Amino acid sequence: MVNMMEFEWNEDKNTENQRKHKVTFQSAQRAFFDEQRIIAEDTDHSQEEGRYFCIGKIKEGIVTIRFTHRNNKIRIIGAGFWRKGKKEYEEKN
Repeated sequence: MVNMMEFEWNEDKNTENQRKHKVTFQSAQRAFFDEQRIIAEDTDHSQEEGRYFCIGKIKEGIVTIRFTHRNNKIRIIGAGFWRKGKKEYEEKN
């Protein structure tokens, strides 16, 4: 990935995500800077634009972020501390 990453998201989804999953998109985006992060294609939710997962470590723990690329930015769709992502991260690191 490029060193200069730009992020965007829908603020209503960010608020809902914080309520449901206890993590803000602002905090979650730090996972992209984890040198051991995992990027994987989200084959279950890919539509016309590609969807991906970033699994990485942030201060609060190992977070999984669902995202896409839009207008040369990383658009965060959702994030949470999901067991499946944590397990995959720990197995690969």
